[in-house]
Amino acid sequence: MVTTVTPTSPASRGLRHRRARRSLAPLLAPLLIWAGAAGVLALWWSDTTSVIGPAGWLTGAGRISGLLAGYGCAVLLALMARVPLLDHSLGTDRLARWHAMGGRYTISLALTHTLLIIWGYSVTSHTTVVGQTATLVLHYPDLLKGTVGFLLFLATAVLSARAARRRMSYETWHYLHFATYLAVFLTFGHQLSNGADFVGNRPAQLAWYTLFLGVSALLAWYRFAVPLRRGLRHGLRVAAVHPEAPGVVSVHLTGRNLDEFRAEPGQFLRWRFLTRGLWWTANPYSLSAPATPHALRITVKTAGGHSAALAGLAPGTRVWAEGPYGGFTADRRTVPKVLLLGGGVGITPLRALFETLPGQVTLIYRARRPEDLALRGELDAIAAHRGATVHYVVDEPARFSSPLTARGLSSLVPDLAAHDVYLCGPPGMTRAAIDALRDAGVPGRRIHHESFAL
Repeated sequence: MVTTVTPTSPASRGLRHRRARRSLAPLLAPLLIWAGAAGVLALWWSDTTSVIGPAGWLTGAGRISGLLAGYGCAVLLALMARVPLLDHSLGTDRLARWHAMGGRYTISLALTHTLLIIWGYSVTSHTTVVGQTATLVLHYPDLLKGTVGFLLFLATAVLSARAARRRMSYETWHYLHFATYLAVFLTFGHQLSNGADFVGNRPAQLAWYTLFLGVSALLAWYRFAVPLRRGLRHGLRVAAVHPEAPGVVSVHLTGRNLDEFRAEPGQFLRWRFLTRGLWWTANPYSLSAPATPHALRITVKTAGGHSAALAGLAPGTRVWAEGPYGGFTADRRTVPKVLLLGGGVGITPLRALFETLPGQVTLIYRARRPEDLALRGELDAIAAHRGATVHYVVDEPARFSSPLTARGLSSLVPDLAAHDVYLCGPPGMTRAAIDALRDAGVPGRRIHHESFAL
C-alpha cells in the first residue's frame, strides 16, 4: 500500500512539525554541549583568584582538563542514552560518531589532567614524579578509586580502537562498554572529594550532582525501564523464520499493540531474543517491511554468531525490542524525486521505504550474484503496484553489472541530480556511492545515509 500525504492533511501538518523539530536538534545539540563546556570553564575561572609560577600553571591546566574530562563523561553517556528526540533527529550513526570523537577527547583530557596534576604537585612539594604519584594515589581521599576509574577508561579506549575492534564480536565489544558506567561512578566521587573547584563549593557540587543524576535518569529510563515495560506489555514473539537468499532470513514477529512503537519505515530496533545463547544481548536490525499493529519483520544476513543463530529461532520464542532508532526516514526527503540505492542486506530499510515513500521513487539494488537479491519478488510487486522503476545490478554475470560511478548511476537515472538519495549498504559501497553521487551533481544535503555496520 502506498501512503499519500496531501499538503493540507493532518498527516502533512504533523510531518512538517516533526521536520521542524528534528531540523533544530542538529543545530541546538552542539550549541548546548559547548555552552556546558563554557559553564565548566566559568566554574574554574570564578574559583581561581590567581595563577602564580610554573606549579600554578601546571595545576591550573590540570584542573581545567579534569573538569572538562568529567563534563565529557556526562556528555558521552547522554549521547548514548537513546533519547528518541536526539536519535530520530540526529540519527544513530551521527550520535555514535559524536560519541566516538568525544570519547577520544575525554580520554585525552583525563590523561592530560593526570599528568599535569602529578607534575604540578611534584613541583610544589619538590618531590619526584614517582613519589608524588604514590602520595596522591595512596593518601588522598577517593583517589585510589579515581585511578581505577581512569584505568578502566583507558582500557575501554584501547579496546575501541579500530584495530582491536575488528578482532572481537559486537556482543563482546558492547558489554565491555558497561565498564564505563563503573569508571564514571569511581571518578565522580574522586572529583567531588579532591577537586579544588568542588571542595567547600556547595553550588558547584549541586550543579555536578544535577548533571550526572539527570544523565543517569535518562539512561535508566530509556535503556532499561522502557525496554522492560514494552517487553511485558507487547508480548512480542517469533511467528516464523523464512529464508530469503543464501545466508539471509526474514524473522516475522507478532504481538499486541505494536503500533505503539511508532516505528517508521527506514528505522531499526534492538532485538533481544529470549532463548539460549541470545537472551543476553540486544542487536540492531532494521525493519524490512512497514510495521502493523500486530506484526513486525526484520531481514538479517549472517555476519556473526548472533545473526547466524536467528535462522534457527523456534516459533513462539519471546522477544524484547528497544526502539525505534535512527533518522533514516521519509522526514529527510526534500524534493519529489527519490532514488533508493542499496547494496546487499542494506536493502532491508530501503524495502520498507520503497513501499511507503510518496512521489516518484526509483530503486537500484546491487548484489554480487542474482541469487543474492533478497526480497526481489516483493520489490517487483511493489514496483508494479506503484509504477516505480527497479534496477538490479550484480557483479556476476558481467552483462548485468554497472560501475558505481557518476556515469554508471546517471545511465540508470538520467536526472540524478534532481533526486534525494537514500543510501544503505556495506561501508565500502557507501563511500564509493557518496563520491559517485557528488560527482553526478547530487548535493551532499540530499544524500541520506546511516551506517548500520556493527
